[in-house]
Amino acid sequence: MLSSVGYCKILATVMPLFGKSQKSPTEVVRALKEAVNALERGDKKAEKAQEDVSKNLVLIKNMLYGTSDAEPQTDIIVAQLAQELYNSNLLLLLIQNLSRIDFEGKKDVAQVFNNILRRQIGTRSPTVEYICTKPEILFTLMRGYEHQEIALNCGTMLRECARYEALAKIMLYSDDFFNFFRYVEVSTFDIASDAFSTFKELLTRHKILCAEFLEVNYDKVFSHYQRLLNSENYVTRRQSLKLLGELLLDRHNFTVMTRYISNPDNLKLMMNMLKEKSRNIQFEAFHVFKVFVANPNKPKPILDILLRNQEKLVDFLTRFHTERSEDEQFNDEKAYLIKQIKELKPAAEH
Repeated sequence: MLSSVGYCKILATVMPLFGKSQKSPTEVVRALKEAVNALERGDKKAEKAQEDVSKNLVLIKNMLYGTSDAEPQTDIIVAQLAQELYNSNLLLLLIQNLSRIDFEGKKDVAQVFNNILRRQIGTRSPTVEYICTKPEILFTLMRGYEHQEIALNCGTMLRECARYEALAKIMLYSDDFFNFFRYVEVSTFDIASDAFSTFKELLTRHKILCAEFLEVNYDKVFSHYQRLLNSENYVTRRQSLKLLGELLLDRHNFTVMTRYISNPDNLKLMMNMLKEKSRNIQFEAFHVFKVFVANPNKPKPILDILLRNQEKLVDFLTRFHTERSEDEQFNDEKAYLIKQIKELKPAAEH
């Protein structure tokens, strides 16, 4: 027989966060799904549905994160909650209806999503496995950049997804990935900036995956990339030029780098960007230009351009950003390039 003290202890462990009214994960998920469906239908009870969505999102968030008065729920409760979210298809439903949810609710959706995504059982990430079977979740999040009122919330969730190679692979190899070349140029600065952060994360986080993707899709990626480098938007040009330098100098991308620096049009573009009005763009262009010059196996068309401009380049580089006297690495690289260009000889003389 249980003593009354023992009974009270057991009761205390299963007693909910908010007293008797606390719902189980099954009940909260069911209530939230019904409220989101009502919100989607847009019937007369939309205002009540809006309140119910917000209320149940807070309940789920508190289960996961706890509150100032209560700890997060136990692993067993959280596991049950996650399973209910998977079985009900509620993650996708929430994302599809994100624009209908109020401001605080949108933030709660992102917090709940990211917490559930990070859940681990040993080395497994069950939510990552679940999303791999429901890639529409990722595609819907990516298209979130089309809608100003949810773009930043979707960006928060996308970058969390991008940390997992399996999810990053689905995103990179989807047709939706190429929409990022449009999203990074939208007129709203914070959305363009957020989209660029996600774009960069997808192209740099998982080195081997990214290198393979760039090799397989080289022509398509770099024809789109060329447009970013020629963009009329200064921030887009500068960010994409900086990222290009990082991509080319990453040893995993050796094949991509070799191909890029064998194209004379790319060299001409960088030489023009060295002369841009913006000193920041000049500086980023320098870091791409140096890869062309440092290549020991320059194809003839590249060598010809450098030889034709040999004197001009030496003169130009000697006077290039001389105020950066404190930047030792830059000055060493500049001296190396000047030396390389001075010593260039036509291919026939080799």
